[in-house]
Amino acid sequence: MSTPLKGRTAVVTGAGRGLGRAEALELARLGAHVVVNDYGRPGRDGTGGSDATPAELVAEEIRAKGGAATAHCGDVGDHQQAAELVQLAVDTYGSLDILVNNAGILRDRMIFSMTEDEWDSVIHVHLKGHYNTTHFASRHWRERAKATGGPVFGRIVNTSSEAFLAGSAGQPNYAAAKGGIVGLTTSTALALAKYGVTTNVICPRARTRMTEDVFAGFAEPAEGLDPLAPEHVAPLVGYLASPAAAHVNGQLLVVHGGMVAIVERPRVRAKFDTAKDVFTYEELDALLTPHYKDRPPGETFAATDVLGLAHDG
Repeated sequence: MSTPLKGRTAVVTGAGRGLGRAEALELARLGAHVVVNDYGRPGRDGTGGSDATPAELVAEEIRAKGGAATAHCGDVGDHQQAAELVQLAVDTYGSLDILVNNAGILRDRMIFSMTEDEWDSVIHVHLKGHYNTTHFASRHWRERAKATGGPVFGRIVNTSSEAFLAGSAGQPNYAAAKGGIVGLTTSTALALAKYGVTTNVICPRARTRMTEDVFAGFAEPAEGLDPLAPEHVAPLVGYLASPAAAHVNGQLLVVHGGMVAIVERPRVRAKFDTAKDVFTYEELDALLTPHYKDRPPGETFAATDVLGLAHDG
C-alpha cells in the first residue's frame, strides 16, 4: 500500500464524524500520524452513550487499524484552544506537517430573520477557526524554516463551500464565512510559499450530520456508495496533503461524487474609462446602464453553474 504521508503529522479539525472523520481516516491510511480534533462531548453527538468523545472514538478507530492518532477535544474558534491543538501535534509527534481545517456548524436563516448570535457563531467556528489554526501552524513552519535555513514541508487544506460560489440565499452567515476562507486561503498561499508551505481550499459536497437537512431531498442509493458520501472527498484531501501536490498552491477545487473540478479565478468581464478627469453620474449611466440592461435578471457574481457539476460516468 502506498504511504506518501509516512512520518508526517496531520491535524484535522471537526474530525469526530462526517467529512472530517473520513479525511482523518484517509490521512492515517496514507501513513500520517493524526491529531483528531472535535468539540463533541462524551455520550452525545453520535457516540451512542459512550464515555469517549467523538474525537477519541475516531482516534481509537485509527489506532485499531494500526495507525497513530491522538484526540483533541476543543473549540478551534477559541484562540488559545487552537494554539493548544497545534502544540499537541508538535509535542506528541515532534512536528506539524499538515493542517486540514474542516470544523463547521450551520445556523441557516434568511438575512432578514437571522439573529446576531446565529451570525457570530458561524463566523466564529468557520472563519475564525480557520484563522486560529492557520496562525499557529504558520508560526510553527516559519520558525522551522528559519531554524533550518530553508523551506520545510507544510500543507494546509481549507474548507469552503458551493454556498459561497453560488450564493446560497438562506445561508448568508455560512456563505460569508466560506467566502472569507477563500480570501484567507489565497492570502496565506502567497505568504507561506517561500517557506515550502502550500495552501489550498476545497468546496466539498457531502451528506453529513451538519448537512442532513440540506440534502434531505436526495435519497441514498439502495446499493453502492452514496454519491454524497464523505469518502468521495477524502482522497483529494490526502492528495493535497502529499508531496505530489507541491506545485498546487492557492487553488480552489470542487469535489463530490467521483468528480473534481478546478475553479478558475475571476476574470475581468468589461472595463470602462472616463473621457474626462473623473467619472460623472451621467457618464456612468450612459456606460453601465446599457451594459447591464440585457443581462439575465438572475445573473450575479455568483457562479450558480457549479451546482450542476456531476460525475459523467
